[in-house]
Amino acid sequence: MTRTNATYQRLEQHFTSLSHFEHVNALAEWDLAAMMPNGGSQARHEALATLSGHIHDLRSASWLSDAILEAKQGPLTLEQRANLNEMQRQHQQASLVPTALVQAKTRAGLQCEQAWRQQRKNNDWLGFKPNLSEVIYLTQQEATIRSEALGISLYDSLLDKFEPGISALQIEQWFAPLRQQLPELIQLVLAKQAGEPQHVPQGHYPIAAQEQLSHTVMQTIGFDFNHGRLDVSSHPFTGGVPTDVRLTTRFDEQDFTSALMGTVHETGHALYEMGLPAAWAGQPAGQPRSMAVHESQSLFCEMQLGRGQGFLNLILADINQHLGGQFDLASLTNMYTRVRAGKIRVDADEVTYPCHILLRFDAEKALIDGRLAVADLPDFWSSNMQSLLAINTDGDYRNGCMQDIHWTLGELGYFPSYSLGAMLAAQLRYAMEQHLGTLDNVIANQGLAPIFSWLAQHVWQQGSLRSTTELIQHACGDTLSAQYLLKHLRQRYL
Repeated sequence: MTRTNATYQRLEQHFTSLSHFEHVNALAEWDLAAMMPNGGSQARHEALATLSGHIHDLRSASWLSDAILEAKQGPLTLEQRANLNEMQRQHQQASLVPTALVQAKTRAGLQCEQAWRQQRKNNDWLGFKPNLSEVIYLTQQEATIRSEALGISLYDSLLDKFEPGISALQIEQWFAPLRQQLPELIQLVLAKQAGEPQHVPQGHYPIAAQEQLSHTVMQTIGFDFNHGRLDVSSHPFTGGVPTDVRLTTRFDEQDFTSALMGTVHETGHALYEMGLPAAWAGQPAGQPRSMAVHESQSLFCEMQLGRGQGFLNLILADINQHLGGQFDLASLTNMYTRVRAGKIRVDADEVTYPCHILLRFDAEKALIDGRLAVADLPDFWSSNMQSLLAINTDGDYRNGCMQDIHWTLGELGYFPSYSLGAMLAAQLRYAMEQHLGTLDNVIANQGLAPIFSWLAQHVWQQGSLRSTTELIQHACGDTLSAQYLLKHLRQRYL
């Protein structure tokens, strides 16, 4: 007869209750960004601050430490032990920071983010600076508490929230080939494309038609509209919970390409959420492994899959049906593989995109350890954009250091996940192709189902039952490396 572990069962019940509050919190944050009138923002900020404090109290409850240790002594399956380890990690993370600081940072972040929406439109750095300064100050306080307790650097203590067990030194080592090889690669690609015809969208693309196209493409990819929806926000994101995933995008009536591929990107996030192991719903082991793994799924959809000819050919008829019937595969491929240095990260092509992350990675480290003051951020930004991409952003705060939402919310330590995700997406593709054949051939002969079935088996259904390192090794048979991304970029663009 199998013995029961009553303490473990009590812990599962507690974390299920905690997940219910997180569910409500996620939908309230989505509503704030996508639906709520501005007049309700202050009251919503206070409600979210209170809710974040309550969630923090549940996760940091003092009785959890002894209960977790007691549960470890009882009978557990391998999956339950993995879940218990995740409970312990989350509890330790939360216990480091006092509730008052969590609430203060939540209030400051929401105030900064809400004001940023209009300040960015107005290029209002002077209005934005004091709000950002307060958020950075509170984030530095959090980092100090975390680093002293964990015995790691200030920045590593923030990274650990998004990439458990990963250090800035490891990331530097992973990014080193990108720093070394991208400058030459970008120049080679630009020189090659300089002699090629350039196709650009020409026309007016009504938002309603783009919305219909987005819905059609999302359904083609496999998004379940019975468990999610698409809306509009100033900064695209994916939120909600696995059974109710909320996506947002933004539209430009002069250029449909960015919104469409942005929607594909967010759908990749959504598929990961929807594909998490249902048996572990509400438990830490049933949550996404890390932000890098999450970004690998969105970037797989957008970059590895979405900009390939097989996928573009699959959705070509839908594009022409909804937007006027003027594109062929060659022109569409040209638009989605055109490389150009630009100011905006979310609009960047996949060749220059890592440069945007390198800038933010360096800025975050300097902001947290005090080497860079918020007041000096615009100059730092412009100088590094000049050296990385030969772009001057002097005075253009809107398209410079004010362009992202992440820092307004105090999410420092997040940005490296984007390029780590791009590296993993490429690595997953090559591992997948060893079993299935090239993506284009799979799509032509079998559609998208085998591709997403492979991802479901090797990534989505793993949840947090494995560490990031173990998940990558399990899925790819190798450790994380930038060489797969560089190989992909050379194959596609040279």
